[in-house]
Amino acid sequence: MTIFLCGFMGCGKTTVGEILAKKLGLPLIDTDAYIVEQEGKSIPDIFAQDGEPYFRKKEAEAIRTLCTQNAVISCGGGAMLNPDSADYARKNGAVVLLDESFDTCYGRIQGDTNRPIVQRSTREELHQLFDKRSGTYRAHASHVIPGGVSPEEMAERIMAAVNA
Repeated sequence: MTIFLCGFMGCGKTTVGEILAKKLGLPLIDTDAYIVEQEGKSIPDIFAQDGEPYFRKKEAEAIRTLCTQNAVISCGGGAMLNPDSADYARKNGAVVLLDESFDTCYGRIQGDTNRPIVQRSTREELHQLFDKRSGTYRAHASHVIPGGVSPEEMAERIMAAVNA
């Protein structure tokens, strides 16, 4: 079973993913960490040296590669914006949107120096990005899990949604 967790930065993909992976006895693979390992440099360095389009290309490659894993995969905030990646993930697993509010996400990401988009954006710009991405996340998700609950409850809801 492959479960792709998607959603905006700070929605809880890694935190919920850790709990879900443990409950299911599966490894957790974070696409951002995977890309950092493959590239041998941090995400801010990739953005600065190679640009966001290069990073998005690496993100798409990671999704294709990781589809073969029996794992919980925590996707970067932009991974499921690529229609081909989202399609590929849906055909090879379950794409689960963690549907948290902007305020919750922003509270978790503000000031995070490992997020280039956060560093270069105002709160208002991030809110616009959140709104812009929201419909795409929903369109590409196999399951939408409402937020506002504990990470443990989110993991339970995901397990019920994917019949795990």
